[in-house]
Amino acid sequence: MDTLPDRLPLTRVHHVALITADYARARRFYLDVLDAEIVHEAYREERDSHKLDLRLPGGAQLELFSFPSPPPRPSYPEACGLRHLALATTDLDACVALLEARGARPEPIRVDEYTGARFTFLADPDGTPIELYETP
Repeated sequence: MDTLPDRLPLTRVHHVALITADYARARRFYLDVLDAEIVHEAYREERDSHKLDLRLPGGAQLELFSFPSPPPRPSYPEACGLRHLALATTDLDACVALLEARGARPEPIRVDEYTGARFTFLADPDGTPIELYETP
């Protein structure tokens, strides 16, 4: 390449990686509650670690890892680093109703004071915040 482009040729977020303290529990949550599909699943014996590649509705991908005795995620007060995973929906009310029917506990729906969009949060089994953000 003789000249450098003005901007990075990035196209999208490929995946987000999460570490879980309880692989089976987190696997069930992402498959049964959030309707993820398995792309690839492996157990890495040398690391005593599972790696589960998931595709969420809409195409976003997650890598779910397990490791022996991971430290807890510092969430409250807000910790430095990844704050939350945000997923878009065109029907927030339907998402909340279905999540509640599946045993999840979304927070009350709020309105973004800057955009006017409705949103809510829930947490995965390890306490990772997941935002559902309503888009047109």
